[in-house]
Amino acid sequence: MRPRALDLFCCAGGAGMGLHRAGFDVVGVDIRPQPRYPFEFHQSDALTFPLEGFDVIWASPPCQAHTSLKSMHNARRHLDLIPATRARLIASGVPYVIENVVGAPLREPFTLCGTMFGLGVDDAQLLRHREFETSFPVLAPKCQHRKSRTIGIYGEGCRDSRRKFDKTIPEFTVVHGREAMQAPWMTIAELCQAIPPAYAEFIGREAIRITMDRRAAA
Repeated sequence: MRPRALDLFCCAGGAGMGLHRAGFDVVGVDIRPQPRYPFEFHQSDALTFPLEGFDVIWASPPCQAHTSLKSMHNARRHLDLIPATRARLIASGVPYVIENVVGAPLREPFTLCGTMFGLGVDDAQLLRHREFETSFPVLAPKCQHRKSRTIGIYGEGCRDSRRKFDKTIPEFTVVHGREAMQAPWMTIAELCQAIPPAYAEFIGREAIRITMDRRAAA
């Protein structure tokens, strides 16, 4: 049987697709409808959804409480769901991953970047730094990004760093964003909230090894 992964706060399925590519059967959970989620989906509260029957649990609590935009004058207050999420995952005894933005209160996190996986469009590199807390060891590669030309996907749009100096250069489109993220099923708003599947696939392959070890020891 293929191992099973639970994808909490799943949104449109960037992490879910990566876990699937790593070898998991994936079940997604989100409080909001996710009509483009590519796997089994349950609209439910991630903080109450049953955790039994899964080999690994991935959680991506909302990042708004920790993003740099929180300091804007018109920013709304957002709850920090990381502590409650972590407590549930630890109590479950299941290997887990918590993903969030740089600066979120994760424990001994490591950072992944699009340049580690060759993500981008033409010669424009996708940075997309995200941090990860795992209950099992993961050896992350080093970030290789350059500052000269980068693509950013945030604020419901795609950004080309060259436009800071030359406004005649056209902005990247949703088509470029999908290519850079390797998520062709997502809208631009969903891309802005997602991680590239390559990140979760990288971590998921290590989680598969942990799962096989646990099954062998059972």
